[in-house]
Amino acid sequence: MKSDPQPRFVLHEHFAKHHHFDFRLEHGGVLVSWAVPKGLPEQPGERRLGIGVEDHALDYIGFSGTIPEGEYGAGEVKIADTGTYSPALWERDRIEVVLHGARYSGKFVLVRFRKAGDKEWLIIRARD
Repeated sequence: MKSDPQPRFVLHEHFAKHHHFDFRLEHGGVLVSWAVPKGLPEQPGERRLGIGVEDHALDYIGFSGTIPEGEYGAGEVKIADTGTYSPALWERDRIEVVLHGARYSGKFVLVRFRKAGDKEWLIIRARD
């Protein structure tokens, strides 16, 4: 019996109007995406803000290049990290994953931050 491959993730560094990172998790046939102004948290217990944005097509996972002026998200996009992840929990207001990337490995928890708005999330680097 063939097992399903692990889902993938990508962290894009986006040099748009405002420099930020885009964190994307393969789920349900799309890349569920968040804009992360300061990048993913580095240390256990550290928290960063993530803003939910529109889902992207799976083929965008390998995108690196320039989005032309006049188009949404215009600017340079580079891959900061990529790999697979193990999903531990995926609910409407809480997502737990273990990343297996070159730069980021370990457990990350995303929690919807309702006090700030419906699209705002806290991304927490959990203790492994």
